[in-house]
Amino acid sequence: MDLGFRKRLSCGIVILNDDAELLLCHVTGQDHWDLPKGGIAPGETPLQAALRETREETGLALEAAALLDLGRLDYRPRKDLHLFAALTPRFDPALLSCESLFTGDDGERRLPEMDGFDWFGFDQVGALCTPKLAAVLCGRLDLEAVLARLRECATPPLAA
Repeated sequence: MDLGFRKRLSCGIVILNDDAELLLCHVTGQDHWDLPKGGIAPGETPLQAALRETREETGLALEAAALLDLGRLDYRPRKDLHLFAALTPRFDPALLSCESLFTGDDGERRLPEMDGFDWFGFDQVGALCTPKLAAVLCGRLDLEAVLARLRECATPPLAA
């Protein structure tokens, strides 16, 4: 069915560790956690957008060669996700910071898009993320299978 519009694309990285945990970012001013992800800019590839958004929202500089392409996934009626996955050693999420800012409700303050970071077990995704993102992470993807695939082709994802 042609709906007469083109879906927007958001690109991001599912960051996992060997303890079967997922790195999530707390969305400033909201009650949910999210992946580091965001819109693709004109001329960018999904991989470039995912790396940029992850760097802007967490400060992590990941190596493209270490990422597993999970493909384009249905997300919302007007938006799809193109996700990649990375396996990293467990690190202190307090070391992360978000440089991507938005204007607060007062129209003056500039706030980070993400105000917290933490590792969570796969079983916690449904309680922490929006229902749409949880459906992607726990339904369309099998995080255990993604982790197994990452372990098979383990290449250090962090840039030197």
